[in-house]
Amino acid sequence: MERTMRYSKKREAILAAIQGTDCHPSAEWVYRQLKPQHPDLSLGTVYRNLAFFQRRGLVQSVGVVQGQERFDGITTPHSHFICNCCGRVLDLPDVNWGAELGQAVSRQYGLTVQRHELTFYGLCSSCSHSQQNNKEET
Repeated sequence: MERTMRYSKKREAILAAIQGTDCHPSAEWVYRQLKPQHPDLSLGTVYRNLAFFQRRGLVQSVGVVQGQERFDGITTPHSHFICNCCGRVLDLPDVNWGAELGQAVSRQYGLTVQRHELTFYGLCSSCSHSQQNNKEET
């Protein structure tokens, strides 16, 4: 059983870094951002704290994007878009199938859905525009 959360400047800084950005950072991104202010910070400390925050419901994993697990400081239900080209992760707060989808799955399959995630994959507007320009040039 996990003990109560002890205060730590590094732990506070890690959580603030994730909750203070909308880029859906990786552990490595958090580490690079905080290392100048916390020279004794290790990448292992970042990973341990991210796992701790996930267990506490303070951050959520968006999944592995281009080989790195990415995190979100917004834990209220919302959808994401992941660019298959550049790896950008975008929040889609207005695309929410909410409780209705979970209830439908529960009824149809006899399951108890506690939460669900909806993620779209494709090309972000920048990558889509770049690909269109490349096609026009050839």
